[in-house]
This record gives sequence, C-alpha cells and structure tokens, in this order.
Amino acid sequence: MTGAARLDRMTFDQNERIAEVVEREQPRLRRFIRRRVPDPGDAEDILQDVFSTLVEANRLLMPIDHITGWLFRVARNRITDLFRKRRPGSLDGLQDLLPSPQAGPEAAYARQLLLDELAAAIADLPKDQRDVFVGHEVEGLSFKEMAAASGVSVNTLLSRKRYAVLRLRQRLRRTYEELTTS
Repeated sequence: MTGAARLDRMTFDQNERIAEVVEREQPRLRRFIRRRVPDPGDAEDILQDVFSTLVEANRLLMPIDHITGWLFRVARNRITDLFRKRRPGSLDGLQDLLPSPQAGPEAAYARQLLLDELAAAIADLPKDQRDVFVGHEVEGLSFKEMAAASGVSVNTLLSRKRYAVLRLRQRLRRTYEELTTS
C-alpha cells in the first residue's frame, strides 16, 4: 500500500469513527441542549457547532479520552457562550415577550401598541439616560467603550442605565396593565 493510499484509508477510518459518534451521541446531546436552550434554532446551531468542533479536533489529532464527556462539556460551554451574548435585561429577548403577530388581530394590535409605547418611552428619557440605554441595549456597546468615547465614568453610565430601566419599567407597566385588564 502506498503512502497516499494509507493516508486515504486513515482519513476514511477517521470519518467513519466520527459518523459513528455523531449517530450514537446526537439524540442525547440534542435533548441535553434543548432542556437548556429554549429556542430550537439556537439549540440546533449549538449541536452542529459541537459536532463541528469534534471534526476539527479529530483533524488536528487532538487526543480525546472520554468522547461523550468531552461532547457534553463543549455543549455546556457553547450554551454558556450563548447566554453571555444575551445579557439579562437585554432587548434580544424582547420579541419573545411580545404577542406574536400571527396570533390574530388583537395580538398584532397589542404588539404594535407595546412597540410604539416602548419607542415613545425611550424617546422621553432624559438624553444622558437615553444615550446610555440605546448605546448598551440597542447598539451593543460596552460600558467601557462608552466611557472611553464620552469621558464619563463607567459607574456613572451604569447608574444612568439603571435609572433609564426603572423609568421604562414604570411607564411600560402602565401600558401592560391597561392591555391585560381590559
């Protein structure tokens, strides 16, 4: 057998082993991820990323002693990364909190009313609070980045955002209560 043929055979064997691992571990790993990640699309992305990492590790000849434990550890890390990207209090999950536009005309009306009220509430914030809130929640800037750009301390920016969130909650609570009690 030539060197090229041996290399082809080795690659084929690696691919077969990976395929066996994927087939064996995919259902359990999918359930594990789905119990922790509510969005099915995000869960499937994480699952694919875990297996992609396995293929990459295999190609780099990284030794993996306990493949099942390793896969679950990679999955846990990817889940953590997902939730770090979506900070608590972030507007990323806002769509999930609003009524679905497909739920009928009343839900579509309520959704639009809440979005309009949110936009108005943000516009009514004092400028310094609005700038921090929009910069952090909408534009995704860190407090450190905003402090460097504005010359205002991180603690001051944190305080301004806190007051903005309190004002928004108070104003939007009234609208929410009006919608749910009528």
